Amino acid sequence: MPIKGAKGIISYDAMETIRNTNEWLGATARAIGSYPAFALIPHPAFKLMSAWGRVTERSFARMVIKPDWEIPAIAGEDGQDHIVYVEPKLKLPFGDLIHFRVARREPQPRKVLLIAPMSGHYATLMRSTVTSLLPDCEVYVTDWHNARDIPVSEGKFDVEDYTRYLIEFIKHLGPDTNVIAVCQPAPLALAATAILAEEAPESQPLTLTLIGGPIDPDAAATDVTDFGNRVTMGELEHLVIQSVGFKYRGAGRMVYPGLAQLSSFISMNAETHSRAFINKIFDEGRGTGSEGDKHNRFYDEYLAVMDMTAEFYLSTVERIFKNLEIAQNRFEVEGKKADISKITNVAVMTVEGGKDDISAPGQCVAALDLCSGVPDELKKQHLEPGAGHYGIFAGKSWRLNIRPLVLDFIDEHMARKDNSTPRKRRAIGGAAADCGPDESVGENGKIAV
Repeated sequence: MPIKGAKGIISYDAMETIRNTNEWLGATARAIGSYPAFALIPHPAFKLMSAWGRVTERSFARMVIKPDWEIPAIAGEDGQDHIVYVEPKLKLPFGDLIHFRVARREPQPRKVLLIAPMSGHYATLMRSTVTSLLPDCEVYVTDWHNARDIPVSEGKFDVEDYTRYLIEFIKHLGPDTNVIAVCQPAPLALAATAILAEEAPESQPLTLTLIGGPIDPDAAATDVTDFGNRVTMGELEHLVIQSVGFKYRGAGRMVYPGLAQLSSFISMNAETHSRAFINKIFDEGRGTGSEGDKHNRFYDEYLAVMDMTAEFYLSTVERIFKNLEIAQNRFEVEGKKADISKITNVAVMTVEGGKDDISAPGQCVAALDLCSGVPDELKKQHLEPGAGHYGIFAGKSWRLNIRPLVLDFIDEHMARKDNSTPRKRRAIGGAAADCGPDESVGENGKIAV
């Protein structure tokens, strides 16, 4: 959960004005540079002006657009393509439970709930993860809403509310659910499972896979944890929290704005981003750029950011990172302790990347020690050498190494439950497993240019 790089923040409406102005300047430069009369002047400046305008207009426009899922059709064993429909199963004010229904296909025995992060980007950031799982699983995803679009009348949403949402989603899907939590939601998914173990043991998930999550942020220091330890909560609230402007339905709601988060994301790797945009402008000027090239596929998703409620962001920093409530098994929801030691019959797997600079190796695997009530034969860990944060759930490492391990882990414990032979998994590969925007992201989470 990037929380680094915020140094004084201008008002919400001022940020939106700057964004809108840059989009307008890009559109103006594109139109002027493309004016037919300038084709008579043999100078590359006009082509570069038009190229800069196209890239700038598109980039700033994407910042306020929620991307579509655009899941490709799934190839079936009958030789037909099966169209994928996105269907809400449970609609709540701050997030929906959505199902990817594959048309004309019997429900798959593996039922997977993929818990997407609420850390600045939409759940569509996991498009390639969903696409890779769909041929072999019945996939459900938590689709969190942009806080700027949620009226103040809907109330607050903090880490306790988030945990309650996860409990409701898991209960809705039933006890055969295999939960996969990626990054930020990993500690709260663990807490939700602990609460279910006491409140509704019959609704516990079958397996819980935690990928690159900050279960114990102090287990291995990163820039994210260092920043969280340096800044006080008062400073953090003063620096990054703003009130939503009157342009949106959530006017007046206190949020950590998506545009401010984006500036933090980019500042963490500013040189690489700058080089990527300069190269894209020259490609457009030469006429070698295209609508669906790697740059556009990646940045259409990367630049689309969403606001987080102030209480969720601040409570995450304070309770998960500063006070280590999950790491020390002290987390409470509505005054009731989420005792992780109460989990006894849920199989738990952790996945970490050897070069993860957001949730460093050691932070996620700490979950296994916390699950003291889970027998060793129900625990598994995997460290992927050379993989960065994005690589472990959306890159080559996920597709080639981690995905098969996760599916085998699920199969093993499905077989344990029904005392049958593990279900045979189809070979990995094909268009469904390889498509998605992650081709432009390196294994260390940086942009490949």
